[in-house]
Amino acid sequence: MTTTIRPTGPVQQSTDGSRSRTYDVCDNGRPVGSVAVSTDPAFGPSAGVLHSLTVEEGRRRRGRGTIAALAAEEVLRGWGCDRVRLVIPADNAAARSLAAVLGYTEYSQNMVKTLRRTAPALPEGITGRPMAETEYAEWAATAVESYARSWVERGVPEEQARRKSETDHAANLPDGLDTPGMYFHVLAREGEVVGHVWVARRRTSDGADLGHVFDVEVREEHRGSGHGRALMHLAEDITLDAGLGVLGLHVFTSNTPALRLYESLGYEVTQYNLGKTL
Repeated sequence: MTTTIRPTGPVQQSTDGSRSRTYDVCDNGRPVGSVAVSTDPAFGPSAGVLHSLTVEEGRRRRGRGTIAALAAEEVLRGWGCDRVRLVIPADNAAARSLAAVLGYTEYSQNMVKTLRRTAPALPEGITGRPMAETEYAEWAATAVESYARSWVERGVPEEQARRKSETDHAANLPDGLDTPGMYFHVLAREGEVVGHVWVARRRTSDGADLGHVFDVEVREEHRGSGHGRALMHLAEDITLDAGLGVLGLHVFTSNTPALRLYESLGYEVTQYNLGKTL
C-alpha cells in the first residue's frame, strides 16, 4: 500500500494573498478520499487550516488518514505556515483520536444552548441595561489588545494573535455600538456596574439565526459572587428579546471555571478546535 495526496486542481489564491488547495487521497494511485488545506484568513498567511479530510469507509483504519494529514501539513510548511488548526464536530470521536495521534491539542470549544421561552430571573438587586456610549468607548479602548493577549497566552504567535483580534473586531463592529445585530449590555448591582456581555446575531452554515456571546466579563473586583451566571442569564434575555431561540459561545479549554459554568447552564459542545505547531 502506498498512500499519497494528489492535487485536484491548481492552488486557489485570493486578492488578499490567502491560498487554498484540494487533494485526492490516493491508494496506489486510486482516489480513496480527499483532503483540503488553506491559509487561515483569521490568523494570516503564516497560519494554516487542515480540513475536509475523508477516507472511504472500507479504506479506513489502515493509516491512510494519518499519512494524508501529514502530507497536507507538508504542503502548509511549503507555504510558510508555522501553525495549523482544525475543527472537529463534537460527535466525531474517530477524528479526535486521529488528531491526538498527529500531535494536535485542543485549545477551545464551541457550545450552544436551546433557550426556554423565558430567561431565568436575575438575582434581587441585580439589573441589566444597554451599554452607554461612554462605557462602550472604554471597552473598545482595550478590547483588541485584550483579545489578542488571550490568544498569545495559548501559544499563538503575537503577530497572528493581533491579526485575529483586529480582523474580528473590524469585521463585527464596522459601526461600533451602532452596528446592527450587536447587543452590548452591562450588569449592575445596586447601580454599580459589575460586568458586561456582548451578544451578536449570527447565521449558521445551514441558514439558521442564533445569538452568540462574543464577550462576557465580570470586573475583577466583583468576581466570585455569581455575577458570571447572572451575565449569562442576561445574555439569554437579550437573545430571546431579539427573537432568537438558540445561544452559542466560544470558550478556551484552559478556562475551567467558564467551562464548568456553561456546562451547568445546559450548554453542549458542538465542535472542538485544535492546533499544532509545524
